[in-house]
Amino acid sequence: MDATAVQLTPWAEGEDFVLLLRQKNSPAMTRFLGGPESDEKLADRHRRYLALSAREPAAGRMFMVTLAGAGEAVGTVGFWERDWQGEAVYETGWGILPEFQGRGLAVAAVTAVIAHARTHGTRPDLHAYPSVDHAASNAVCRRAGFELLGESDFEYPPGSVHRSNDWRFTLT
Repeated sequence: MDATAVQLTPWAEGEDFVLLLRQKNSPAMTRFLGGPESDEKLADRHRRYLALSAREPAAGRMFMVTLAGAGEAVGTVGFWERDWQGEAVYETGWGILPEFQGRGLAVAAVTAVIAHARTHGTRPDLHAYPSVDHAASNAVCRRAGFELLGESDFEYPPGSVHRSNDWRFTLT
């Protein structure tokens, strides 16, 4: 599926928080991310997403993913600054609601966020760190054109280290 199948809208107040509730409070959506979050943690995540989207675009951005033309919210995607193994890079993450999975929408959203990071970003690489056991997210990385660098110990959520794949997309 090509990136025109989805539209990215910078994170904002309103229905974006409702989407976050559906994504981050569902066992199915958080199985590889440490499980559902408390209401307090979700409110904090929403504030972080708002703050990220209020900064300069080069710092990163969180987006609500909608179906192009229909405007129906189907998930989230974003990228943000991080230091990884001594390098200044971007990290990306995404989530598509279960009823919309299997249609290529995650690949379309990630492809669109890659284009955004290329246009607005200043860091040379975009990384994704899905769990080695998360077949769907690893497939998204592969289909979006990321290069698999290998396995690594990755801490997420804070305090929880798990084995993940380190995928890189060169932006420059």
